[in-house]
Amino acid sequence: MGLMVLCEDEAGPYQAIAQMGQAWHEQGVPARMPHEYVRAGTAKLLTLFRPATGELDAKGVTSSANAVLHPWLEGALTVLLSQHPVLPVLEEAANQADWVRWQQGLTVKFSLPTVLPRLRALLVMDNLAGHKTASLMLWLVDHGVMPVFTPLGGSWLNMAESIQRIIVRRALDGSELESPKAVIEALEATVRGWNRAPTRFVWGGKRKLRRERAKARRLAGSGAMVDSKRF
Repeated sequence: MGLMVLCEDEAGPYQAIAQMGQAWHEQGVPARMPHEYVRAGTAKLLTLFRPATGELDAKGVTSSANAVLHPWLEGALTVLLSQHPVLPVLEEAANQADWVRWQQGLTVKFSLPTVLPRLRALLVMDNLAGHKTASLMLWLVDHGVMPVFTPLGGSWLNMAESIQRIIVRRALDGSELESPKAVIEALEATVRGWNRAPTRFVWGGKRKLRRERAKARRLAGSGAMVDSKRF
């Protein structure tokens, strides 16, 4: 349909402490971790991910409250929409149908305005109250963005979770960062590195095929099992 698909999520909080994990060290000089740590605060990572290209827009923050999240999200979306090709104008009924189709099957639906702009993007978000404020919803619809919320307990359906795990692991594993500012700098530097050569995301992919092959190998043979009641 020519729609841009985006995934938004807030990662964290991450403590400014020594982090477990592998990291680079000079040969013969193993890493040494402190035997105690002081809680120096936390940081979070606001993320807006485009799976089709792998590009990631992110910002490190110490708070992801609505007053912080919403202005950043609106600004990031404005930039992305300005770069997206303008779709052809549709008749009013056809345009309304484009919006309504993304609410089919939902138990709870938000009211769509009578007059709608051209639908340009789908925004996948977690099902949180802070993502459903009237001001944010109106802004999204006014700019041609349809919010699509993951089911309760189904945040794993948001691809932003996948890219966050990659970024956080690369940025923080084996590190010893002493302040939220240092954590934010490490996260944002890793995001910049990722965006130099982003990788597109798809459901399934090579990993799924490897799992299916491994499962097939485990199921090879007769499939008979030991009768545990006899032993």
